[in-house]
Amino acid sequence: MHMQTKQLPVSCNKDCGGGCPLTAHVESGRLIRITDSPFKRPFMQGCARGYRMTDAVYSPRRLKKPLIQNGERGSGAFREASWEEALDIVAERLDEIRQKTGGHAVLPLGGSGSCIGAVHNTGLLKNRFFSLYGSCIFTDGNYSEQAMEFTSSYLFGPASTGLDPGTLQFSKLIILWGVNIAGNRFGCEMEARIRESRDRGVPVVVVDPRRRPTAERLGATWIPVRPGTDSALMLAVLFTLFKEDLIDRSAVGRLSSGFEGLERYILGDTDGIRKTPAWAEKICGTPARTIRDFAMLYGRSKPAALIPGLSFQRTMGGEEAVRLSVSLQLATGNIGVRGGSTGGNVLNKLPCPKCGNVKLEYTYNIPIVPLYIWPDAVIGGAAGGFPADIDLIYNVGGNYLSQGSDIKKNIKAFQKAAFSVCHDYFLTPTARYCDVVLPVTTFLEREDVIFPRSNYLYYSHRAVESQGEARNDYDIFCELAKRLGFLEEFSENRTAEEWVAHLLEKSEILDIGEFKRTGIYDGKDHLRTGLSDFSADPGQYPLSTPSGRIQIDFTAYGNTGFTPFPECRVLYPTKRYPLRLITPHALYRINSQNSNIDWFKNRQDNTLWIHPSDAVERGITAGMAVLVQSEKGVMHIHAEVTEDIMQGVVSAHQGVWPEFNTGGIETAGSVNVLTSTEPTKPSNGSRTHSVLVEVMAEE
Repeated sequence: MHMQTKQLPVSCNKDCGGGCPLTAHVESGRLIRITDSPFKRPFMQGCARGYRMTDAVYSPRRLKKPLIQNGERGSGAFREASWEEALDIVAERLDEIRQKTGGHAVLPLGGSGSCIGAVHNTGLLKNRFFSLYGSCIFTDGNYSEQAMEFTSSYLFGPASTGLDPGTLQFSKLIILWGVNIAGNRFGCEMEARIRESRDRGVPVVVVDPRRRPTAERLGATWIPVRPGTDSALMLAVLFTLFKEDLIDRSAVGRLSSGFEGLERYILGDTDGIRKTPAWAEKICGTPARTIRDFAMLYGRSKPAALIPGLSFQRTMGGEEAVRLSVSLQLATGNIGVRGGSTGGNVLNKLPCPKCGNVKLEYTYNIPIVPLYIWPDAVIGGAAGGFPADIDLIYNVGGNYLSQGSDIKKNIKAFQKAAFSVCHDYFLTPTARYCDVVLPVTTFLEREDVIFPRSNYLYYSHRAVESQGEARNDYDIFCELAKRLGFLEEFSENRTAEEWVAHLLEKSEILDIGEFKRTGIYDGKDHLRTGLSDFSADPGQYPLSTPSGRIQIDFTAYGNTGFTPFPECRVLYPTKRYPLRLITPHALYRINSQNSNIDWFKNRQDNTLWIHPSDAVERGITAGMAVLVQSEKGVMHIHAEVTEDIMQGVVSAHQGVWPEFNTGGIETAGSVNVLTSTEPTKPSNGSRTHSVLVEVMAEE
């Protein structure tokens, strides 16, 4: 008997930077495969992480019942429980703390499990629930782009700085600075658009400490730069532009305030040091001739799109690189023009078509802790200068014991908390340290509207029934809100499905039936560039900065303890730790997701890249087991000796679930055992590419 296959539009609600229109093929209620949507637009392309979601949905490791810790935290000893028992336990502990402290002893964490949905959005749902629950200790900022967001607020105010990938067809030069388009996709069109430009003869330049995989896949020119030294390279490029009279003085004068302070610093008038290519070479390792040639190509290619990644701002002093990437685009007259870019956060996307979400703004003053140092807040408590002693951690869709810096400190924080809860669909390292683990659905088991990184909306059907007893995060919070007395305020008397319908009714979509059939609503204009109105007429469309223009020299920024104009701040290697470690995203993982899925594990490179010169110096050969040591920990991993990494730099992909031997050495290659919770200042952002290590052959 021939089985009819249903084809349902779906879209990944994941933290990969993609947002792809896909199709779920379902037979007799079972998902059999996932493909690209037949309604996708040209240049849209999914990836294996979405196509292979069947492996996650039907994994034998899926959590199907609530779990209660039944042994020492971290041991993996749990017993299965009913939903009633598990929710009653969680609600009782939450109510007990609220009665005693008003909620101050609760730290809500998580948010990246589902992050681009209108309803099923772990970050928004968490904040909505706990803002109604009480005055918890909320976190501020994020691991991904904190330095960039912080600095951009000084430069631009709240203005959107992204671009539509379609505008790259007008670019005469594309610079990928610290961005791995092949892994962190920045939208499902970006890589294909860049490849199309390259095929037309447009130069593509990748600035990065390693050559692969983006430079290799795009056939781009690779300019190596030591991690954390991008600001030196940027300053030297600007110096060359000044000396060769390639500065667009008209754009600088019309669009910015304070650029003259940066010019004085670059030319050496401020500190007596001219920021020449030769000066920069000693710091960043990029040959002076390469810097000069790059600057000349850059200054003469108009328009040029500088697409900044998030990696160069995840360093000590990363704020300076953000300020300088904007300064480069300003100096070359590429801000607000089609085919150019702002040099600011590309993920600060331009508006999607109108459709709301379940967001609820905070209604009272709340204590805040920078996210990057959350374990310090738990361990230090009130005595350590933090807002309160934290007794309960409530984690929704986050795997902090893999993804948080300094894994051992994170473990201590979970051990110190009196009680902890986790929502997830696998027993992650973080879930193993929680007292109650609640199984949740994947995006394929629920309906939602998805906000991609371009001018579209996607509709994602519920393709299959929930596995086991897994529930939606929204429904879990409804049950807890009911027990704690604020269900009506949290749910507004709507189910999750009713929320989707309500938001669609209030959206700009007129034919909702057609939207559900195709899964794509097109916002029409796909040639938008951030700050284009401002660039065309700064007087009529001023920015929300003190001058109404891009604020290069900002007195208020100087009040943070750093110079009002951008400068070079670098963390240098030491005798004990002479190598710089970078921790890029993996091609087959979304942060730590897929780390436990065999199909992905078997294909993912989990080696330590080391340059031949550094390997010979240490007696290391290809495939050899090595130990990587920082001031925070020791990791076992195998070496890949390659010239695709700069000398003095080593690289290991982040996202592996950690394992420890009896001696405390991490044995799976989980790099955050080596990183530190000391943030870059003044943003309190991540510095996971400013890690100093030594590598030695394992005896």
